[in-house]
Amino acid sequence: MKQLADELHAIVGSYADKLRSTSNEAFSVLPGNGKWSKKQELGHLIDSAHTNLRRFVTGQYEDQPGIVYNQDFWVSCLHYQEQPVEDIIELWKLMNKQIAVVFASISKSDSQRLVNTGKGKAELHTIEWLAADYLVHLRHHLHHILELEVVSY
Repeated sequence: MKQLADELHAIVGSYADKLRSTSNEAFSVLPGNGKWSKKQELGHLIDSAHTNLRRFVTGQYEDQPGIVYNQDFWVSCLHYQEQPVEDIIELWKLMNKQIAVVFASISKSDSQRLVNTGKGKAELHTIEWLAADYLVHLRHHLHHILELEVVSY
């Protein structure tokens, strides 16, 4: 888990400046067809951070906690489109720094504990698997936001 913590710190360090160099106008464009703006997509990463932080912590002391979320509702409810992009970037950065702290403190045995991410049916994953998947998901969206080479998810 320490390696995943280091990787997350590196992601935050590398991408925060790239996000800050993107114009507010580019962040705010709503593409239509129900697709998110860059602000909303970064907001989605904050929502994912909230949800996954809860999984990483709760999964260490509860047996197979069921923690799911409705991503479209969260993005809509939290009104990222109306918020200053600087605040969204800073919240994203701080949430991920906190997750890295948690990653670094998870023991090998706790990293193998299971969390249920299923909506209506059991989808059990180890905390370690969820942490690795979290990083892939994070890169996927960051590359989309910044219009970099696609990272498959």
